[in-house]
Amino acid sequence: MFNKPVLKLFSFMLILTFFCGTARAVILKIATISPEGSMWMEKMREGADQVANATDRRVTFKFYPGGVMGNDKAVLRKIRINQLQGGAIMAGSLSSFFPGNQIYAQPLKFKSQEEVDYVRSHMDEYIIKGLDDAGFVCFTLMGGGFAYIMSKSAISSVEDLRSRKIWVPDNDKMSVDSVGSFGVSPIALPLADVRTGLQSGLIDTVGTSPVGAIVLQWHTEIKYITNLPLIYLYAVFAIDKDTFHKISPEDQKVVYEIMNRELKEVDRLNREDNEKAIDALKKQGIEFITPSQEQMGEWLAAAAKASRKMIVEQDLPKEPADKVNALLEQYRKNQ
Repeated sequence: MFNKPVLKLFSFMLILTFFCGTARAVILKIATISPEGSMWMEKMREGADQVANATDRRVTFKFYPGGVMGNDKAVLRKIRINQLQGGAIMAGSLSSFFPGNQIYAQPLKFKSQEEVDYVRSHMDEYIIKGLDDAGFVCFTLMGGGFAYIMSKSAISSVEDLRSRKIWVPDNDKMSVDSVGSFGVSPIALPLADVRTGLQSGLIDTVGTSPVGAIVLQWHTEIKYITNLPLIYLYAVFAIDKDTFHKISPEDQKVVYEIMNRELKEVDRLNREDNEKAIDALKKQGIEFITPSQEQMGEWLAAAAKASRKMIVEQDLPKEPADKVNALLEQYRKNQ
């Protein structure tokens, strides 16, 4: 039999272990506009389950999909007050925290996915570090593919675009400025209101990826796609840095390893899904419009003007923008 002092010490140690274990447990509430059942949600949930098992549930995730927590602006506000601890959100939503994350968002900067891959292999870490310095722990960037101009009426020239009612995401100054450089006054709407806006005639033109158009059901409201890789889109899985640092260093390493692996798979699969989505849109009868060589020159001139404006107005840092240009020049010389 244990004597009383030993029993008291043993009881104290049990209580201490219980409370210390409880203090280390962290629940990460994550919001996203990705709908339940989508590939993005499946992969994020797979990663979350692996993290929970590998950490004996010291780290768990609770997801709020389908925009139930509001748009990206609302999600960031809820992160600030600790109602949420993170989000899987479009990169443009974080430009106010780190403008450098918009280096891929320059219009018509890339001609192909291969060019994107080459630049990303050199610049993704710059973005991840910049967002970390701004207070967000991020993992592998999730490419969303190119946004294309999708409309109810055919658009082949810049002049055609100027007569359209064009949507841009609310809370995305870069998109407003980019579209504005083409001589257009866009209409800002939350993502959830875009389909209704197309149906009512409030807007008649959107810019999104092929898979985005299908997932969000915008493809049912448009008839034409301008065959120009307008802007490269990507999303980030961002967690509040202060919250993340409440996780033990050992468990942080586990989260990094597992979530990076799963999000790399999202990045890869999304490219395949976009290729399939283009075929699906064509089969539905949506017409792809390719501008003439002369019209293409007009598009490129307006896009270059937009990039210069971003830098002049300090919406985009000059040094990384110049590095992207140098990388593209290097890649194109070797092709």
